[in-house]
Amino acid sequence: MSRTFTLEEATAQLPRLREILMEMRKKKPRVDQLRQEIMAMTRKATGNGHLVSQDVRDRQKEAQELVERLNELGEAIKEIGCELKGVEEGLIDFPSEREGRTVYLCWKLGEDAISHWHELDTGFGGRQPL
Repeated sequence: MSRTFTLEEATAQLPRLREILMEMRKKKPRVDQLRQEIMAMTRKATGNGHLVSQDVRDRQKEAQELVERLNELGEAIKEIGCELKGVEEGLIDFPSEREGRTVYLCWKLGEDAISHWHELDTGFGGRQPL
């Protein structure tokens, strides 16, 4: 962990994190759908002796572009200094100091503010109010 956040510093990052997470949440289901389609089409093609079609290649290209964008967005979160814990949940942890030890300030997309924290090893289930 390279940096720690005060509550104010973490809160200042929420607008950008909301943008990033909303984009990730829009793109991830399409990647999952494309992967399923590619697997089904490839299975069918190899099962009947055909080569992989242009449709499969087009889907692979789209999936690759989406994955690259998702990776860029994930890197943007890392550059901020916080940790993405779940795209679907929109869960972000901010390393912070509390009573002389490192803990996480915990925020979930849809929450207006950062209002919880948890120990490094307890995760979302161990959230406690600030």
